[in-house]
Amino acid sequence: MLIQRADSLLLVVDLQQKLAPAIHHSEQVTANAVRLLEGSRQLGVPAFVSEQYVRGLGPSLPAVQTATVHARFFEKTHFSCAAEPGVLDLLASCGRRQVVVCGTETHVCVLQTAFGLHSAGYEVFLVADASSSRTPENRQAALERLQAGGVGIVTTEMVLFEWLHQAGTDEFRTLLPLIK
Repeated sequence: MLIQRADSLLLVVDLQQKLAPAIHHSEQVTANAVRLLEGSRQLGVPAFVSEQYVRGLGPSLPAVQTATVHARFFEKTHFSCAAEPGVLDLLASCGRRQVVVCGTETHVCVLQTAFGLHSAGYEVFLVADASSSRTPENRQAALERLQAGGVGIVTTEMVLFEWLHQAGTDEFRTLLPLIK
C-alpha cells in the first residue's frame, strides 16, 4: 500500500534534547525527521510531535522546533502516544487513516506507538532512516518486530515521493531541495 498524502499524517516521536546525544546516528535521524516535517508543511500533511516527560528529557531538539511551525505538540508520560489520554482523539480529528511515524527510541516509544495506532485501526508506516535507539541492536530488533506485526517499513524518500505522487509539478519542484 502506498502512502497517500490526502489520507496520512506525520507523527514525530520524542526527538528531545537530553535523549538525542545517546541515540545511534542521531544527526541523520534528526535531519530526516526535519525533512519529513518540512515536506509535510509544504504539502499540507498534518504533523504532530510528541515529547516524553519533558522535565526529565528536555524539550524537542531545536532543529525539530524550527521545522514545526505547522505541527501540534503534545507531552506524554506513556511510552505509547496511542495510550496517552486524548492523543487518539487528536489524531482522529484529522480524518486520516494512515500514520507516518518516526523518532526515538525505536524499540520503546516508537514501537509501542506504532503498535497502538495499528491496533486502533490505522495503517502505520515507520520511517526507518528517521528512527533509532541507543543501540543498533535494539533498533534492528524493533524494525523486524514492527514489520512482522504489520507495520510498513519505509524511508524518508519513500514518504516524500509517495506524498508527491508525480514529477513535473510545482510541488515537486518545491520539494526537490529536500530530496537532493
